[in-house]
Amino acid sequence: MSITADSSNLADQERLRSQAEQLTKRRRQRERRFSRGVRISYIVLFLLLAFLFSGFHAEAFGRTFKTIGLDWGFIRTYIPFIFRGVWLTILLSILAIGLSIILAILGALGRLSKSPPAYALATFYVSLIRGTPLLLQLFFFFLALPQLGIVLTGMTAGVLALGINYGAYNTEIVRAGIQSVGVGQREAALAIGMTNNQIMRRIVLPQALKLTIPPLGNQFIAMLKDTSLVATTGFVWELLWRAQKVGRANFRSLEALLIAAVFYWIITIIFSAVQDRIEARVARGERQLS
Repeated sequence: MSITADSSNLADQERLRSQAEQLTKRRRQRERRFSRGVRISYIVLFLLLAFLFSGFHAEAFGRTFKTIGLDWGFIRTYIPFIFRGVWLTILLSILAIGLSIILAILGALGRLSKSPPAYALATFYVSLIRGTPLLLQLFFFFLALPQLGIVLTGMTAGVLALGINYGAYNTEIVRAGIQSVGVGQREAALAIGMTNNQIMRRIVLPQALKLTIPPLGNQFIAMLKDTSLVATTGFVWELLWRAQKVGRANFRSLEALLIAAVFYWIITIIFSAVQDRIEARVARGERQLS
């Protein structure tokens, strides 16, 4: 009886193992088919985009069909000039997002503070900045501050405008991250004698910043594109400013703006990939700790 039972158990285990292997095999096949379908779809979309700007021209059924024609000689000539604005765009974004995170942490602490002046100041800052357009704030630094005797360079004004604007939006992101940390952890820290400042600095803020990495990363990517607003001042030779300059000078604004659009797209893809790597590393670290 024992030998028969053991044989039955081994047969059941073998059958379960075989079923699990079959399920895993089918899942991998579905994943491969999905990946292959995505790659094919990408190729089709890029071909359609290339056809849209191919300059194709044909007549059929008494109607003229044509796509957008581009001056490829102009594009080849001015790509290097426009490309030099990429580094300034990235630098502007990094400095501005750094300022915005500092302001966001201070604003979030103010919004959660029991001090009436701190709460009022943080709330007023968030309300004012979120209630006015970014472009208006940018021109404020160029037009209003000089009347107070404060004259800023184009780069400084751009960093301040973008940093202060995004700091107001990031304040709510950081505040939500701080509030998501469990009350039990704070109570446990108080029980072992930690002060409120130590709890915030050593327990709450590190966890809150981990939770805010995805939305803050999205804000940074959005800021990369909003740096184009700095071009309206004419004082910062970033990506869009260079594209507009050569486009207007050569009556090829469409080609110049398309070059800028492609560079913005490439920058966004690169930093999106970096963001995904950071999020994956943070998630892997949390799984290892748990």
